[in-house]
Amino acid sequence: MATTLHHFLHHHNRITFFHIIFLCQLFITTHALTPGSSLSVENNDILVSPNGLFTAGFHPVGDNAYCFAVWFSNHPTAEGRPTIIWMANRDDPVNGKNSKLSLWKDGNLVLTDAGQYIIWSTKTKSTSSSLKLQLHNTGNLVLNGQDQPLWQSFDYPTDTLLPNQQLTKNTQLVSSRSSTNYSSGFYKLYFDIDSILRLHYEGPETTTIFWPDPGMLPWEVGRYQYIYNRSASLDSYGRFSSSDGLAFLSADFGVGSQRMMKIDIDGNLRVYSLVENGRSTIWEVKWQAVSHTCTIHGICGQNSLCTYSKDSGRKCTCLHGYKMVNSHDWSYGCEPDFKTCIPGKEDFVELRNVEFFGYDIRYHENYTLDACKKDCLQDCTCKGFQLGYDDEVGTYYCYIKTFLYNGYQMGFYNSMYLKLPKKFVSSFRPKPFSDSRSFSCASSPIVTPITRSYDKKHDSKLLRFMLVLGCVTGSLEIIVILYFWYKNGKRLVHPYQIYFPAATSFRKFTYAELKKASCNFRDEIGRGGASVVYKGSLSDNRIAAIKKLKNTNHHDEAEFQAEISIIGRLNHMNLIETWGYCAEGKHRLIVYEYMENGSLAENLRLGKLDWDTRLSIAKGTAKGLAYLHEECLEWVLHCDVKPHNILLDGNFNPKVADFGLSKLCDRSGIHKSSFSTIRGTRGYMAPEWVCNLPITSKVDVYSYGVVILELITGRSPAGKKQRSGETENGETEPGVVKWVRDRIQEFDRSGSKSCIKEIVNGSISGEFDQTSMDNLVRIALQCAEEDMEARPTMSQVVNMLLHPEDDI
Repeated sequence: MATTLHHFLHHHNRITFFHIIFLCQLFITTHALTPGSSLSVENNDILVSPNGLFTAGFHPVGDNAYCFAVWFSNHPTAEGRPTIIWMANRDDPVNGKNSKLSLWKDGNLVLTDAGQYIIWSTKTKSTSSSLKLQLHNTGNLVLNGQDQPLWQSFDYPTDTLLPNQQLTKNTQLVSSRSSTNYSSGFYKLYFDIDSILRLHYEGPETTTIFWPDPGMLPWEVGRYQYIYNRSASLDSYGRFSSSDGLAFLSADFGVGSQRMMKIDIDGNLRVYSLVENGRSTIWEVKWQAVSHTCTIHGICGQNSLCTYSKDSGRKCTCLHGYKMVNSHDWSYGCEPDFKTCIPGKEDFVELRNVEFFGYDIRYHENYTLDACKKDCLQDCTCKGFQLGYDDEVGTYYCYIKTFLYNGYQMGFYNSMYLKLPKKFVSSFRPKPFSDSRSFSCASSPIVTPITRSYDKKHDSKLLRFMLVLGCVTGSLEIIVILYFWYKNGKRLVHPYQIYFPAATSFRKFTYAELKKASCNFRDEIGRGGASVVYKGSLSDNRIAAIKKLKNTNHHDEAEFQAEISIIGRLNHMNLIETWGYCAEGKHRLIVYEYMENGSLAENLRLGKLDWDTRLSIAKGTAKGLAYLHEECLEWVLHCDVKPHNILLDGNFNPKVADFGLSKLCDRSGIHKSSFSTIRGTRGYMAPEWVCNLPITSKVDVYSYGVVILELITGRSPAGKKQRSGETENGETEPGVVKWVRDRIQEFDRSGSKSCIKEIVNGSISGEFDQTSMDNLVRIALQCAEEDMEARPTMSQVVNMLLHPEDDI
């Protein structure tokens, strides 16, 4: 209480008896919480740090909604709100009556909602006589037992790091949803599986990494991969250091300032310092991760453009022909104000100096503007294309876009061509995107009331009446539903259909639609152990591959929904594109884009691929797998990489397919992943599967190496018998990995320069580049090493393929 009065006196020259009475009624200050005691939301009970800098208590986050939080006592934000640094229950607020934070006598710290429900707890146990909860001068809320922390808030950060607070592989910072909504937002800072500290956006429909620059390799931005000890912290002087090599000093480096690092609602990571501003102090930015805030992914949502000027700040604008989905929230972006895909009635408008990062379905080198337009007009999924000029080669190139995310206008020389109906093209008038009609990203605060209903413990008659009424109403509803099912001859909905809602952004088809599209599943184009694939024509005339899963029992359905959840978040030019799914009764189907040139396995069997195409397939496949392992939101293992699961489009560009056997692992569990059954195909499977070793991304690396050796040699991966059935000693021929190694050893012993010509498949003999082939064989053998630690990662494979001149 003395501390609170001290701060009040500091800011007021005159104080009366009535002021003192007011302060005593406003807060009941406690310096420690002991076993059996509580902090009440109704009494405004608080904990204050000994230096008075920090306060812990119930903070209002909505109408009749409170979170238990820690904040700076007298240093509000620019908007005048308390500077919150930690919250216990940010995503599950409690009621403004009868809610308490209690330290139970068994040592558990518990947050109770309206005296009825446990919302949050530390799950600690202790019978120590010295047990107590205190708020330290550092801002750390600590539960001590026998002079040792049983629990501390520093181990569970929300969106803020205070000086000397550690960020580790097991923690992350997550932004708030808005300036008035403290629940978990779309941005987070965390250590990725490769030990790199990253910022990523996880929005309503998509997820991407945007810092460090995803267009650059880690070592190009001064980061180190695969460091065992993952940790980062900001010290009291303003020095930040991370185990991945990231280090910087704040602009006001030195002694004196109070600092914090925060991931803001706009996704940017900033360091703030308290500075004097007349009679008050304010928070000023002294470092930020992203200098051009419009390059932060998802800042304006889909089909919109972000612009920035010193006068008006950052603004979001819907593209011409599009309108806002939610007039109060730009994260939902914009939607077309027209009917899409009207063949022969579409054209393009040019958006100069505009970039839309990512979501490319095709890349064309040495393409003219007309050629890019023609490609996009023939593809209903194309929303536009990015046109650029390569100064070194002297040719144009274009990226065909299937989605328009992360749009911003800066000093590019490139242009974006937006596909629109011709009537919208004719009405388009180029204008500055900072036009006064643009919507500002900063909107007025919107408070959403949080409604709750609680049982009244002391009104048993009312409770009994409500229970009886509910039972009667529920029984009547069930009778009515059963009656209509009976009258309409409908079968009961399969219970699993409502047990697994698939949260995806692509379309959900009905079984009748897919049955019609595939002509009653007539044209079979592929078959596996768990599925059959049919060719079909959708209602919008797109040709699709419809994968129908077999034996959809409970286990298979869970696997199906896991696959839907994974592929719904993936987007890469070397991954098969998924258009939708069907989960109806016992039917489980997935709808993919149709690949004109079939699988790599079919093309290898026919021997119709030239050397340049094979090399391009090796590079594209590596890029797709690298994305799965290291660039998407979760750590995704394919577990069945083989030529049958590498499909080729009309231009023989490779796309990795079939994630039915993939494994989705928590990032923190890289060394703890486990599988109940062996997965994969004989000949392509890594030794870990049968040696009881940890299953990591290196199993896919091994399979990739075998595929590339098969691509080069044309030999079976698992070995095959001679025509007579057996060799002279009754053994089968060795697999492709051993066969290639044996040939290399024979030539090494003989002193010959290279055995490449002897191991290359005859269909490409004499056509290949010797240096490129040597490099490809070396990479494939390195991938197929027995020791998984000796294998490179897929990102390293991509680098070796694209830059063979570099030292490995």
